[in-house]
Amino acid sequence: MATPSLDSARAADAAIEKAPDLLPEALPGRRPSLVGLTRDALKAQLVGMGVPERESRMRAGQVWHWVNFRGASDFAEMTNVGKALKAQLAEHFTLERPEVASRQVSRDGTRKWLLRMAPTNRQEHNRGAEIECVYIPGPDRGTLCVSSQVGCTLTCSFCHTGTQRLVRNLSAAEIVQQLVTARDELGDWPGQMPSRDAGGSGEVGRLVTNIVFMGMGEPLYNLDAVVDAVGVMSDQEGLGLSRRRITVSTSGVVPQIPRLGEQANAMLAISLHAVRDDLRDELVPLNRKYPIAELLAACRAYPGLSNARRITFEYVMLKGVNDSDADARELVRLLKGIPAKINLIPFNPWPGSRYECSDWDRIERFSEIVFNAGYASPVRTPRGRDILAACGQLKSETEKLRARARLMQEEGIGVESFYAGADD
Repeated sequence: MATPSLDSARAADAAIEKAPDLLPEALPGRRPSLVGLTRDALKAQLVGMGVPERESRMRAGQVWHWVNFRGASDFAEMTNVGKALKAQLAEHFTLERPEVASRQVSRDGTRKWLLRMAPTNRQEHNRGAEIECVYIPGPDRGTLCVSSQVGCTLTCSFCHTGTQRLVRNLSAAEIVQQLVTARDELGDWPGQMPSRDAGGSGEVGRLVTNIVFMGMGEPLYNLDAVVDAVGVMSDQEGLGLSRRRITVSTSGVVPQIPRLGEQANAMLAISLHAVRDDLRDELVPLNRKYPIAELLAACRAYPGLSNARRITFEYVMLKGVNDSDADARELVRLLKGIPAKINLIPFNPWPGSRYECSDWDRIERFSEIVFNAGYASPVRTPRGRDILAACGQLKSETEKLRARARLMQEEGIGVESFYAGADD
């Protein structure tokens, strides 16, 4: 029987972190997809299928090129792969992406996709887990916000994603598949000649230029998969993104920060949001495990840190909570000596939240203090608020809609068009 002190400790941990509901397992009878695999995993699959070891590297390279560079969705497209091998590949594998269960487009051009993954657990039956992925177009870049977990490990009080249960981690392939799906949706593969503004009238070039791990989940609680996914995304013979254009955001899982820098070599973003431990304990309960001093020490030691590879500190502006002049001055003091950029994020409201966004003049004053101290302090323009695609809003509206749809179905009301995409 657990002692009262042990029960209290477990309750305290539960208020900080959630355990996953499901663990992935192999499902018999399902052909695995080759999309999103690392080079080593792809080669292992081909060897397991019967490709001789002496040929495996070459054959894996051919498949890799078609999947990750050309975006092939059918083995028949692989013109330099022999007919017999293509038939064998089709017998054992697929090139499936996640199903796009719904599409929404904001007034500002932001796109949000609800992606349904293939089932990975018997408890999911024939319906895989769902995540949301957001594309944010800009004049000189296109940013894809990807998820690393189904739900979130953490319980940040200002974030609606954090109020949801943690279903499971995403695999590296499932993380990469979000980029592949986005390129499918946007026509962003070689030969398709997309326009940078996604409207057809801008300069021709890749639409997805940047990746941010700022969707659902805490990436550093799924670090193995994140490291592998960054490797696939940045492979210059495949998806071809620069690691300097891939940013991984964390709420402060301090022990994993050095490994992220050493193995992923990605840009680092920190969800800070407070300058005092007592307040950050409330906003980001993980702070009770890894307080601000420990977090900033890990930042100062981040591998590759320099003026050219600054850390981004994210700071959500909460009215009357963390937005005073004193907070701004303390933020500058805390970050002294760290090559940094500070993103000020107007709070994105969600139903039931007890917080409000700071007034605009207060945000400008806060930004001015930080800027005058020598730090870039851009105010992040809220994007996709009308489709709940902005920071801290992911999955919330989807869960509400799904609950309503289930209720309609139970009451015998037709829901055939309930999830129709917003492109119509």
